[in-house]
Amino acid sequence: MAKATNDAQLLIQSLRKAYAATPTNLKIIDLYVVYAVLTALIQVVYMALVGSFPFNSFLAGILSCVGTAVLAVCLRIQVNKDNKEFKDLPPERAFADFVLCNLVLHLVIMNFMG
Repeated sequence: MAKATNDAQLLIQSLRKAYAATPTNLKIIDLYVVYAVLTALIQVVYMALVGSFPFNSFLAGILSCVGTAVLAVCLRIQVNKDNKEFKDLPPERAFADFVLCNLVLHLVIMNFMG
């Protein structure tokens, strides 16, 4: 049991050290993804406690949060300098793609709500 605890502590320390070297803009995107996922979880808990009378609204909220999180992960992949696939893509273009896709996503969600 002590060896497993030691291994877990070493793993957490190595992950913390590696994440400390992550650029600030990627950390901000990570926080945004965590915020979107937590918002979706709060909506699910609220639906479980109160009920889901306007079910379309519940689905629209969940899809909005999950879709935004997915688009933010795509932005993180494109902005990451260590990723060789998108090395020629300027960060401004990646952010413009993110904004445009978010706009389309939320237009679809607003249409879904009725």
